[in-house]
Amino acid sequence: MLHAPVAPRSAPGRRTYRRRRPETTALYRIVQTHLATFLARLDADPDATRWPAFVVRELDAYLRCGILAHGFARVHCDHCGKDALVAFSCKGRGFCPSCGGRRMADTAAHLVDRVLPRVPVRQWVLTLPFALRYRMAFDRRVVREVRRVFLRTVFAFLRRRARCRGVPDPECGAVAFLQRFGSTLNLNPHLHVLVLDGVYTCPALDAPPIFHRLPDPTDAEIAQLLAALRIRLIRRLTRLGIVAPPDDDAVDPPLPFDSPALSACYAASLQGRIALGDTAGAPVARLGRDPDAPFAPPAGARLAVQHGFTLHAGVRISGTDRERLERLCRYVARPALATERLTLADDGTARYRLRRPFPDGTTAVAFEPLTLIEKLAALVPPPCAHLLTYHGVLGPNAAWRDAIVPRVTPSPSLRRRRIRRPGDDPDADPRRYTWAELMKRVFLLDVLTCDRCGKPRRLIALLTDPPVVRAILDCLGLPTEPPPLHPPRWPP
Repeated sequence: MLHAPVAPRSAPGRRTYRRRRPETTALYRIVQTHLATFLARLDADPDATRWPAFVVRELDAYLRCGILAHGFARVHCDHCGKDALVAFSCKGRGFCPSCGGRRMADTAAHLVDRVLPRVPVRQWVLTLPFALRYRMAFDRRVVREVRRVFLRTVFAFLRRRARCRGVPDPECGAVAFLQRFGSTLNLNPHLHVLVLDGVYTCPALDAPPIFHRLPDPTDAEIAQLLAALRIRLIRRLTRLGIVAPPDDDAVDPPLPFDSPALSACYAASLQGRIALGDTAGAPVARLGRDPDAPFAPPAGARLAVQHGFTLHAGVRISGTDRERLERLCRYVARPALATERLTLADDGTARYRLRRPFPDGTTAVAFEPLTLIEKLAALVPPPCAHLLTYHGVLGPNAAWRDAIVPRVTPSPSLRRRRIRRPGDDPDADPRRYTWAELMKRVFLLDVLTCDRCGKPRRLIALLTDPPVVRAILDCLGLPTEPPPLHPPRWPP
């Protein structure tokens, strides 16, 4: 539930917390108004049966996220007696901007403070052909094998360069992210991997590991690495039966679960087209696009493109620039959608503004409301799919991990504010940050400080009982019922 703080009128010089109101955003209004229509039309279509339950749960949970009528936390100031209410979140992993923003800040803070050592880090980005993207969207095995082959290839490249410089028994480390989205809300599974830009060695059993920095890779080395990666990956997936051999009569193996509607949404989202409705197969409307603009292939330093595969390794962060490293971690762990860039036009269409214009001049994409819900459904990851993994010396069972990762002791004030379970060590450093700590870290705002008197306030209750919730909201003059879900509507 991270969002930008605002200053109240009564205290213009003080930054204070204001509860977010998701029901006022364009995304919430679209899902609230058209979700029932979207599901009803799918149920009426005989070719769109077996819509996966995990997608419906994600869409339903988003409508409950941030709504006080579904429960809230109560924060109280003992000095002036003022209370504040904080609504519960849906904890979705697909498209919820609030939950994705909180997870982004939590992941970045955890990696910078407790995982990534103070050594140079390089970002490696791997994108794949459309056929493999389609399989990665469905099948966790494909994601696992692609990630495994990619990391083995990069680690072997780093170890080989280290041995050429006389470094014995080198070991590597990395943190891998799976991003399922593109800049136009399209489905685009690809890997962002933060690799330690060097290797570790241990000269003796009782000695700490020593880091050896490696020089920057050249463009030719990146191209050779991508060629080897492409061959190894195709061989591995073919050997496991995930990808059919390149024969004329070969048929791809069946998908892990049967869902024609979701299959159509995945395929259309990968190609930038519409999957369902009367305009199925039509391309998504792009605003500002010049149809006569020439094709601009990707270009840049340390970038290689071969047969639909793209490998980029041009971003490097020094070991001392922890602020820039945290920004990079937030970038790779960011949510799929930014609320402030989604607006509703006068004709009822949803327009999503791009962060940067495309080479052909595209500045935004336009969706019909039902098409937008279709695109959001394609971004929801399957259950039990890992989006963040640790490898090498940063792996959870690595022998050198405790000697490499940084150690951070939280301040006494933050340690007192954490909610701990019975039997927990009071001096132990928890693995994750609380919501209040993340707000203070990202926005320089202490939400546990009263905006009226400036004194600390505390969490006193988590309220979920409907009668109690309605009574408190009615006493405060706030809505006691959630925004109603609009009934399904059929086209004229």
